[in-house]
Amino acid sequence: MRRILLWLAFAGTLAISLTSMAQVRGTYMETRTAAVYTGMCFANGEVNLMGKEAVMSWHVSHGTWNGVKLDGLTVAAALRANATLGDPYANPNPIRSVLMVDDQATPAQQAALIEFAKSQAGNLLSHVVAVHREPVIMEVAGGKMYGYARMQAGTMAAIGTRPIDAMDRICGNEYDFYPPLAKNIHDATPAVALTDSYSGPELSDRWSVSGRRSAYIGAFNTGTPMMAAKE
Repeated sequence: MRRILLWLAFAGTLAISLTSMAQVRGTYMETRTAAVYTGMCFANGEVNLMGKEAVMSWHVSHGTWNGVKLDGLTVAAALRANATLGDPYANPNPIRSVLMVDDQATPAQQAALIEFAKSQAGNLLSHVVAVHREPVIMEVAGGKMYGYARMQAGTMAAIGTRPIDAMDRICGNEYDFYPPLAKNIHDATPAVALTDSYSGPELSDRWSVSGRRSAYIGAFNTGTPMMAAKE
């Protein structure tokens, strides 16, 4: 009986620990150098030519990761792949990335933000070549469904979006051709990227793209502790 009670106490402690690690929610943005809201003919025309670069950003509204509270903090990533991101017939590796961590984060929060971003981006952030502390600002005006949002990571990276309107439906067969790059994204809304830029030195490539249907705005929630722990 004593062993059973001890096991139950341990299981309860483990559940609390996993909850502390995994319960994180907030707002997500991404943009790429290829259209994500498009028709198949346009997407096929960009494969292997465009879409090898991306900027991703997570703003934590509430939650902890690895027992560290992250409320109000933001982490962003810029990455460059060897093929069009999302193309199921190509190998994007090697993927090199740079992380930009909110300069308001403590050392413990910085470490937790890095681990959180890696857990959500998976293989995309498997080879981080640099980590920078930057004043990272992320704002979504009127809610993600309106399509107006911006992210600014110092002078290194930026995203600015507006809603997709009737003038952006060129062929009439557009849809969400590529899903969001990150895990646990809910209610992802495609948007036009007014700004999509990265100017850091580590990726051997800098880019500045505008006017493309290449952005997503969404919410993230890491879900149940056990699901997040497995990922």
